[in-house]
Amino acid sequence: MVSKFFKVKCKKCRNEQNIFEKPSTVVKCLVCGEVLAEPTGGKGNIFAKITGKAK
Repeated sequence: MVSKFFKVKCKKCRNEQNIFEKPSTVVKCLVCGEVLAEPTGGKGNIFAKITGKAK
C-alpha cells in the first residue's frame, strides 16, 4: 500500500500546498492558517480542494 501526497488549494486564500493523505496532526494553510486537513486514524479529513497529486 502506497501513501500519497496531494496538491491542495485553500478555500479561503487560494494558496496551493502539498499535504500527506494520512496526516498525524492538523494541517493548516501556511498563508492564512485555515485548517486544510485533520487526522482520523487512517486517511485524513481533507477540507481543501484537491487539485492533483504532488510529484
